[in-house]
Amino acid sequence: MSERREPLVMVGVDGSQNSKDALRWAVAHAAAVSGRVHAVMCWEWSRNPFNMGTTGTASGMVTPEELAREKLDEILRETLGDTPPVRVNARVEQGAPAHVLVELSDDAETVVVGTRGYGGFKNALLGSVSTQVVQYARCTVVVVRAEGDTA
Repeated sequence: MSERREPLVMVGVDGSQNSKDALRWAVAHAAAVSGRVHAVMCWEWSRNPFNMGTTGTASGMVTPEELAREKLDEILRETLGDTPPVRVNARVEQGAPAHVLVELSDDAETVVVGTRGYGGFKNALLGSVSTQVVQYARCTVVVVRAEGDTA
């Protein structure tokens, strides 16, 4: 007899309000389907949305990956509190966000993204990441509009 796996809900998080709304939606959906959430933040050497660089601290050098992990943990605490209603795993991946989310969609039942992140034009209906994920993901994709978003 095969073991029942919890449905996996993958959500892209970049710290924007849209991604925080997507994170809240993903957690509520996972709770409704008795699932779990992987919150994914991507980092690239060529892109630096948080002005992250290798910096020195008393304990040594901090890499962009470590800074992204700290930022994701902070966003999860700020958005979900200390005890979310479902298991939420923080995942930090190197690569372009759309590419990473599409690759991870193989293991997910649902991928959730916000309409727009930090990049792009304010009046665009969808950002480039959400557009690419909708086109290429290999599972159901949900695009969450930010509260009050009328574009």
